[in-house]
Formats: sequence, C-alpha cells, structure tokens
Amino acid sequence: MERLVRLATVLHHAGKQGVSAERLVAVAGFEGGKDPISQLSREFRHLRELGWQIDNLGGVGTDGVYRMTSVDNRLRVRLTPGQQTALRRAALAANRDDLVERLGLPEVSDLPEVAAPVPATGEHASLSIVTRAVRLGCLLRFRYSGSDRVVHPEAARAQNGTWYLRGHEDGDDVVKSFVVSRMGDVVADDPGTATRSGASRHTGLHPMTWEIDPPVEVVLRAPAEYVADVRRWLLAPESETDQGDMVELRYRVTNRAALRSRLHELGPRVHLVGPDDVRAELIAELAEMAGE
Repeated sequence: MERLVRLATVLHHAGKQGVSAERLVAVAGFEGGKDPISQLSREFRHLRELGWQIDNLGGVGTDGVYRMTSVDNRLRVRLTPGQQTALRRAALAANRDDLVERLGLPEVSDLPEVAAPVPATGEHASLSIVTRAVRLGCLLRFRYSGSDRVVHPEAARAQNGTWYLRGHEDGDDVVKSFVVSRMGDVVADDPGTATRSGASRHTGLHPMTWEIDPPVEVVLRAPAEYVADVRRWLLAPESETDQGDMVELRYRVTNRAALRSRLHELGPRVHLVGPDDVRAELIAELAEMAGE
C-alpha cells in the first residue's frame, strides 16, 4: 500500500506531462529487480482497480511515460462494468463530455462498441439537437404533421423505445408531446432563447406532489386487483369507494403532465372518469403521439 501511495503521489503532481517509466521504477523500489516493468504494470493494475485512470503516453517498456488523470473515483469503484457502460452511454447521449472526463469514462472514439444506443439515422441527429436544446434552453424550430412549429422545450424522454419532446408552442402555454423521429428540419436557436412554462413548486420528491397547475379533483376507476398499481404510480388517493369489482379513486391533482404520464404507464389497468377537460387533454396528447 505504501508503494501505491508513492506512485500515486508522483503521478498526481506530474499532471498532464506524466512520469517516465524509469523514474517510476525507482520510486517503486524495483531497480535491480527482475523485470521491473512487469512489476510496475502490476502496481498500475491495483491503482486502476481503485478507480484511477493511468495512461501510457510514450513507448513500451522503459520508454513509457505514464500519466494519471485525477477523476471522481467514487462511482467507478462502486459501479459494475455494466453499470459503468450504461453511465457512459447516458453521458454521451446527453452530450455531457464534461461528465465523461470528470468520471474518467473513455471517449466514444476509443470505444465504438459502446456508443450511445441511438439509431444512426435522421432521428439521431434530431435527438442530439433536441437534448441540447432542452439542456441549454434553446428555442426549437421544426416541421411536424405538415406544419412548421416553434417550440419552447421542457424535457426529452424515452418511452417504450420511442423518444418524445415535451414543450409548448410559441404563443401557447399548453405543454404537448412530439415524437422526435417525426420531427423534420430540426433547428435550435441560441441558448437562452426558450422559456419554460411558469414556475412550479416541488413540495415533495414525487412529481404528483408538485404544484404546477391549479388543483383539480380527478376521478379514476380501476379493478380491485389493480388498485395497488394505481397507488404505487399516483400515491394514495384522497378517497376510495368500493363499487363491487371496481374501486373509484379520487385525487387532488396539481401536476397534470405527471398524471398523464403515469396513466400512460398504467394503461388499461385504470380508467379516467373525469373531469372532462382532463380527459380531453389526455386524448389530445395520445393523438399527438400518434401523429394525428
């Protein structure tokens, strides 16, 4: 352990210039020993297992020059290789090169087999523009369902393998969903040109508790065997009424978008009874997703 600390200290202070293999052999105390480069490589393996990133900038053997990149080791130590791959993909899909560097994740050019799992089609380019616009607050312009749209983006998310953009059109406060693969001629304006729809109060971690919209009482009906699923997705209702094989649940809703998202997940396990305007919003969103 003392040898590892000495090596890590020398590499850390050398920074981007790195340290020659000959000097590292001396620091580790391997001079005069049998195959000191192999012994040095063994110590590097121990350091890499602890989460450090060590690269050879020079040649092989004694011609090597080694650099250690100081990264945030905590996630690399705790995550399995598969989890690290998933994290790398997420960072690349979100265009977060800063996270790739800070977490010590290899660049995508070095790992083509683990590139972001987005189809290499027109949707890939559109999705890159959309995610960047969401992150930087860029106004989006695109062609959709035969019309030119100007949209203030709110979020981008995948559901059942399909990517959706959520946002409100310029001059309209209603938040809509757009299928990214159906968006044509996507162009993003400068960062900061988009506005988000009204400030919201996040009174809890669950989105159903966020106070975004005026409160409304929503009535749902579900078979008794699916009531637990409804509670899990929507939290506990204000009241429940048994109706034979069905149960009526009443919710005080202040985040309609979160309600609609969870109703999509629940599918036929629950029926939205009312009010009519909430039903109309759900039907309109489904039609928008279907491209109608």
